[in-house]
Amino acid sequence: MVQDQTSLTASEAKSLRTAKELEGHLSWLDTVTPAALGVLAVASGIYTYLGVSTLLEDTGAMSFFAAVAYSIAVSVGIFVFWSYLLRLLPSMRTAAGFIGLTIAAMIGSAAIIAMSSWLNAAALAGSAAVELHLDQTVREYQGALEQAHDIALSGQALAREVQRAGDAFEALADQEESGQLSGFAGQGAVFRVLTQKTEELRSLEEQIAAQQELIDNAYADGNAILSRMRALTVAPGPVEQRSVLFSEESVRLAGVIANLNQYSVAPLVARAAQDLPASVVLPELDGRSDDIRDTQFSTIESVLNALDQRSQTLRLAAEEVLALDPPQETAYNPISAADAVIRYAGNFVPSWAGAIAIDLLPAVLVLILAITQAAIRSGRDGLSIEETLTLADLKAAMNAMKDVEISMGDADALMRRRAADADEPPAPAVEEPPVPAVEEPFADKNPKPILRDAGE
Repeated sequence: MVQDQTSLTASEAKSLRTAKELEGHLSWLDTVTPAALGVLAVASGIYTYLGVSTLLEDTGAMSFFAAVAYSIAVSVGIFVFWSYLLRLLPSMRTAAGFIGLTIAAMIGSAAIIAMSSWLNAAALAGSAAVELHLDQTVREYQGALEQAHDIALSGQALAREVQRAGDAFEALADQEESGQLSGFAGQGAVFRVLTQKTEELRSLEEQIAAQQELIDNAYADGNAILSRMRALTVAPGPVEQRSVLFSEESVRLAGVIANLNQYSVAPLVARAAQDLPASVVLPELDGRSDDIRDTQFSTIESVLNALDQRSQTLRLAAEEVLALDPPQETAYNPISAADAVIRYAGNFVPSWAGAIAIDLLPAVLVLILAITQAAIRSGRDGLSIEETLTLADLKAAMNAMKDVEISMGDADALMRRRAADADEPPAPAVEEPPVPAVEEPFADKNPKPILRDAGE
């Protein structure tokens, strides 16, 4: 006996049953998907509205309607975009169509992120991002204050070099006065040169010491301002109001840092070191003899050489302080919640992930539907229509054929009735009822009835 060619193998039958089962699941899911997609689109629109509200400076009715219109547009765009893809992409059978729609999906997803996701992230983490910006600004100001203070203290450390140089020249003056330097005791020309330089160095030392109190006061004021700025960073209440107070404090702190930079004595010491050997006023040699004057002259030259060496030492020390990197100029720039979320995106990865997921989650549904449709097509490929019919499909087809036969029978009966009406002969003439005769006065008593034809 020859096997029927229309019989299915076990594998084909299993694939067909799987395809039928998946189609049943998709039929049920089609009733749920639009509602779920609508909920996601509305949720994204709400967060988009909150994000847009942070960007609009005006709080009037026009700004409100503008934010509402934008959020509605985003919700509608998301719903329509993913509805298109849910219907079209899984049904694509050609590679060109599938690739084209995939590229369109990528472009649309990028557009959704650009118009909605970053605003959703601003709504989720905008206040925290602005507070992080305030905290980062406080750290920058603190670093600038510390650096300016360190430079100022480094300048103050030059006082020890100045003091040591002054002590050295003062000791030489004492030696000259006792006759141990030039060999002639007294307060002559050499003594006056040494005393002159000693007084200059003592004056410079006093100027350096006077700056210490200014530096300490400025540093204390800066720390007090920083303390208030830190309190504003974590204080309760709207971050916008705290940002205004924070900006005022930042201006004061910038002034304190500028003053600290000016309190550094390194430039003063560098100029004094340069002028130290050049500003010597040589007195008249007052020796009583040529030998004494020659000795004074050679001693003064030795003092000038010592001055030059001391000035070089002071100048190098001052240049080391001047070579220190100045504090970076810091200024507080107010920032919106949306901009703060973008600038500090790395600190708010969970918020960004949630904001993007609420917009791009339907992409997972598209992928699931595409895989399911591919599985259904794989189960049906290679089978004829007769082989894919189930008992339910056959019953439905038979019922449909019965309905068609009944409809065709009714149509034939109507056509026959119309044809019969068209071929029927005309109806016979209808006789009128007889009209009773009118009796005349002189007529015959038994007249015969006069019949009138219906046509008369």
